[in-house]
Amino acid sequence: MSMRMPQEDADTRMDGAVHRESPVHIVTTPEPAVELGQTRLGPHFRYDLRAPDPALLDRFIVENPVYDWSQLSWRDVGRPFRVENYANGRRVWEEQNGDTMPVKTAWEHFNRSFHSWFMKDVPAEQSRVLRDLARKLTGLKWSDITAVWEDLQQVAVWNFAHRLSDSIWDPRGKRALFRGLDVEKPRILFLGAAEGYEAMQLLAMYPGGEAVLVDYDEFCMTHRFGEFPDDYPFLGVNPRTGAPRAWHKSEMNITYIVDDIRNLPFGREFDIVISVGLLEHFPDEYKPECLDWHRRFLKPGGYAIVTTPRLSWKSRLFYHVMAEAMNYTYRELMTVQQMGLYLYENGFDILRHGYIKAHNGIIARPR
Repeated sequence: MSMRMPQEDADTRMDGAVHRESPVHIVTTPEPAVELGQTRLGPHFRYDLRAPDPALLDRFIVENPVYDWSQLSWRDVGRPFRVENYANGRRVWEEQNGDTMPVKTAWEHFNRSFHSWFMKDVPAEQSRVLRDLARKLTGLKWSDITAVWEDLQQVAVWNFAHRLSDSIWDPRGKRALFRGLDVEKPRILFLGAAEGYEAMQLLAMYPGGEAVLVDYDEFCMTHRFGEFPDDYPFLGVNPRTGAPRAWHKSEMNITYIVDDIRNLPFGREFDIVISVGLLEHFPDEYKPECLDWHRRFLKPGGYAIVTTPRLSWKSRLFYHVMAEAMNYTYRELMTVQQMGLYLYENGFDILRHGYIKAHNGIIARPR
């Protein structure tokens, strides 16, 4: 099913408010508005309100379809690729503590590091690193030059992956993946939510609903979500007119819960349960439990939405160059066929599958 997007009525707003404890606000100079159909590059990320014709949405998700998942085997698809070059911060912690870094501690380190990159003014950071490199070159100390060169590589990769190509948030790809769901004012549960980007995109596309974001690192609530820029526009629909319009975080009904997913008190009460970059952090013996969380809270007929970083030479390069920022936790890169086989073997029927710029995406229902 495709969504029609005629002209917008910018005066209509979604009822509801954002609920969270200890909000953290960053005072910034407001960026100029982005017009519908346009994109603009800011210092931290890209603003993108381009809306392809509904008939062209499939260009933004490559489906490479599997027609019968029951006929697919692990011999056919192979095993996921494990990322094993860990950040030096993890190695130092383990040396100092004489033990493997606990999973929750690893996530806390990852979230703080990842968020620091999201908050960078990238052109300013590039200029700073280039000035630093010029100073080190005059000193001719190879160890100093090598360290700054690594910094320059990281800034260049982050600039391309997140800011120029918009591969991490990928709004057009996410909208293509989320299109045509049979929901109205949905109740959404986001597992391992971090900043909650995808829940906000869903609330823009299916307005009037509410989202519950869950993460067991409080930093995600106070900083990754709390500092998410309210000037960032999510292209969605005006429920009164059916026209396209931009939504912002402050207009959405969002509750943030800091807790372990296993402690959640909910029953089968959500229209959508979503996770983004969660499944690949679980070794195979724990994947059934992770996938069961997507089943446990769904209403009959509800949708489980799962994405993971996809296996490609670009993603392997990204996690190699950005190891110091990203690689604190167990991580796999997988194909959409591998990801789909995990879901199918754990009791899900797959309604849509494919990949977008940097992620595999699956829409599924429990059998």
